[in-house]
Amino acid sequence: MNFPENLKYTKDHEWVRVEGDEAYVGITDFAQSELGDIVYIDIDTEGETLDQDEVFGNVEAVKTVSDLFMPVSGTILEFNTKLDDESELVNTDPYGDGWMVKIKLADASQLDGLMSAAEYKDSVSA
Repeated sequence: MNFPENLKYTKDHEWVRVEGDEAYVGITDFAQSELGDIVYIDIDTEGETLDQDEVFGNVEAVKTVSDLFMPVSGTILEFNTKLDDESELVNTDPYGDGWMVKIKLADASQLDGLMSAAEYKDSVSA
């Protein structure tokens, strides 16, 4: 299982990678392995400003549908359109080509409340 050090993590298994005042968001390697084969990503919140912990979409796997939660408040700038035709990228490359949305951060201080890689790893192996 992969836990990149340059990311922040949520209790709901989303990750966030900050680049200046923008950030990329996706689900963790642990989350995709628990969900199984991902068949569809439904995100229709592009352009919307959402609060931390608000649902920004959902991911559909063979066995279940799971909500996606905003790790921090922000405006959704872009949806990863590669996922329209290749939702399996979330399974094969959750921290790279499998990112889900790009956001403009509203409050960077919220990042301080998220878990580090080590904290997240401990939370999923407990």
